Amino acid sequence: MRLPATLYVAIAPVNLHLSFDRLAGIVRSELGGDPRAEAAFVFHNRRATHLKILWFDGSGYCIFYKRLDRCAYRIPMAIPAGATRVSVSRRELELLLQGIDRRVLHAARRTVRARS
Repeated sequence: MRLPATLYVAIAPVNLHLSFDRLAGIVRSELGGDPRAEAAFVFHNRRATHLKILWFDGSGYCIFYKRLDRCAYRIPMAIPAGATRVSVSRRELELLLQGIDRRVLHAARRTVRARS
């Protein structure tokens, strides 16, 4: 499996029951992209425990689907105002696919709340 060099992560969560054509429609209508371009589009569910990557390999759409057991995906935090997608590097995608242990996220949220 070889992903395109250009990678985008959708900011808003998506119903991951959707398949090839519906995700391609979201790329066109909501993300302002071309699903047949040399780019891959990463979608995640509301709890950030599942994700799908959609790309066109020249002969058809491909989907990579991953569910984490005990972690959550950390969606990129540097998001410009009004953005529907954010560009990420291959390294950032690798880190995203590894996920973050939920206990670490929970502890970090408690620390931030305690400071407020």
